[in-house]
Amino acid sequence: MKALLLVDESQDKIAIRDIDKPTPKEGEVLIQIKAAALNHRDQWCRIGMYPGLKYNTVLGSDGAGVVTEIGKGVDQGWLNKEVIINPNINWGDNEAAQSIDYHILGMPTNGTFAEYVVVNADRLCNKPSHLDFSEAAALPLGGVTAYRATFTKGQISKGQKVLVTGIGGGVAQFAFQFALAAGAEVFVTSGSQEKLDQLIARGAAGGFIYKEEDWAKNALKSTGGFDVIIDSAGGSSMNNYLRLVKPGGKLVHYGSTTGAPKNLDMFRLFWSQASIHGSTMGSDKEFNEMVDFVSANNIKPILSSTRDFDQIVSAFDEMHAGDQMGKLVVSF
Repeated sequence: MKALLLVDESQDKIAIRDIDKPTPKEGEVLIQIKAAALNHRDQWCRIGMYPGLKYNTVLGSDGAGVVTEIGKGVDQGWLNKEVIINPNINWGDNEAAQSIDYHILGMPTNGTFAEYVVVNADRLCNKPSHLDFSEAAALPLGGVTAYRATFTKGQISKGQKVLVTGIGGGVAQFAFQFALAAGAEVFVTSGSQEKLDQLIARGAAGGFIYKEEDWAKNALKSTGGFDVIIDSAGGSSMNNYLRLVKPGGKLVHYGSTTGAPKNLDMFRLFWSQASIHGSTMGSDKEFNEMVDFVSANNIKPILSSTRDFDQIVSAFDEMHAGDQMGKLVVSF
């Protein structure tokens, strides 16, 4: 079968190769992948900025397809079912945090950028009926990360005022959609006016260009501050968020794309009674809740493009450029 591997001998560090089609063992299933989606972790693996790299691993955490074979002990009802894959592996029993053995499908375990993938049967979830394969493939990793940040950590509810930063990213877009579906008034930031306009057309109450020097001052003046801020950038923006969060509000941080802040306004943090919450991925319980929420609210992932699997390297290049608006998907 064809698969995209992380390789050491290629200048691109990724290459499509022919490898053996896997066979499901006891408790496992074989899924024929119909579509798979890229995440930033795939690009980080490509450029050597992800821990525990293992060359000749099939990349990819997001996928949707059809169960074509089942191993011993697996419920026969899964055969020929349209499914999405829960990319969590070994989250553990603690809902508050992942176990020390936790990792994500696609590194170091072979992932979804292949014609077939084997996973444990307990990683299966029925594909939401309102989504096609490309839309369903875009959901798992970004969806569960956003769900935990939005509801478990942010505890967003109807009527709250919410800011989601860096709206070009897939997790941020899911967080926007989830908060909107929950009845919150949602604002967004981006470096691009075009992206802000697209999200305002989708229901955002307003948007701010974070490249503008006074964006936080203007945001505070026009909104009065936010009950919850969901952020993936970190860096020097953290003090802006502390100015923008309402007294007793929450700042949920699920990434650090701009690094650590040089300093943090600790006085403003404690005096505002605000709280900072770290968040990443989500438990199996949250994954199932996320899929139910998406189905109940008829939410569809925002897709930037869908292309044939043979063109997947170009999708990586597009992600590296950072100009996409929505998930990058490949189909088989």
